[in-house]
Amino acid sequence: MRELNIGIIGTKFMGRLHSHVWKNLSSFFDLPFKPRLLYACGRDASSLASFSEKWGWEKHSLEWRDLAACKDVDVLDICTPPNLHYPLSMAGIREGKHILCEKPLAMNASEGREMAEAARDRGIVHYVNHNYRRCPAVVLAKEIISSGKLGRVLHWRGVYMNCNLLDPALPIGWNMVKDIAGSGPLSALNSHSVDLARYLVGEIASVSAVNRVIVPERPVKGGGTGKVTTEDASCMVVEFENGAIGSFDTSRFASGRKNYNSFEIYGSRGSLAFNFERMNELQYHSEDDPPETQGFRTINVSESFHPYMTAWWPHGHPIGYEHTFFHAFTDFIQAVDGNKKIKPDFYDGWRGMQFIDAALKAGETGARVYLKAAER
Repeated sequence: MRELNIGIIGTKFMGRLHSHVWKNLSSFFDLPFKPRLLYACGRDASSLASFSEKWGWEKHSLEWRDLAACKDVDVLDICTPPNLHYPLSMAGIREGKHILCEKPLAMNASEGREMAEAARDRGIVHYVNHNYRRCPAVVLAKEIISSGKLGRVLHWRGVYMNCNLLDPALPIGWNMVKDIAGSGPLSALNSHSVDLARYLVGEIASVSAVNRVIVPERPVKGGGTGKVTTEDASCMVVEFENGAIGSFDTSRFASGRKNYNSFEIYGSRGSLAFNFERMNELQYHSEDDPPETQGFRTINVSESFHPYMTAWWPHGHPIGYEHTFFHAFTDFIQAVDGNKKIKPDFYDGWRGMQFIDAALKAGETGARVYLKAAER
């Protein structure tokens, strides 16, 4: 089998997860290439060496430019904080490498547009990893909407909550620093929700927002306190280009919520509801059911005829978070094989950044902000 040489930048949470997927992908899916874990890059020599040995990366470097310039690397896999997505992607694009980049795509829409245009002009495969699109239940939701069973989509409600920052004594991390993260849960959490809304409902036309910093100062490692420069929570009201209305709520201060990425979609003939904390289930209501049996039914999306499920276990056996990455990376490799497009791509990432910029502006000004119409 042909090999596809992977270079990865970033060795923490996402670096570990991506390594696991690259290492085991061909054991579950029939692929045109076998991923080869060729080159890893990180910031700390000791932890980088340990990471490379543990996951089977053949060589490693502390200098990302070495990796980007390596002629043997076919795919640049970017697992860093958002402030590095732009320079790393642009370096890889110049070298003609296919790019798989973690979300959010960039620090702002300006960077995102430049990345999208450069990737398009270079003719590479480019993908931003909004992995929740590839939950089998979410793909099934898309199929139901596309079939017309919901009728006209009228209303979207997206909620992405966790309780990661509930403790005010938690020290400041990079995800609370605007110059590194870009923004708080608007980027880290709500970018996923916005991507799902665009995938399932359509382009967003306008947004109004209230953004809040709940704990303005936190301890700094080594002593003292520092200022939190990203929002902790946000509530938004939106209009879609197709006339639907909706809302987004996101927070890292939602007590009891761990990874509560959920949506509700209401149409003229039916409705859908999904919650990632129960990721193998999709709730569906149809107005076409007899009145005496109408109501939400729970579909256990774990049968072999459901999206992606032929690769996994016998019917009724659930899958988990990591499997969405297996699905995404499989689709990415298939795109590389045929030099085809994969969604969401850098264009989608740029559109997502347009929304985040608009939501930040709406929160600052108190006014509704209109997004530029989607390019067709």
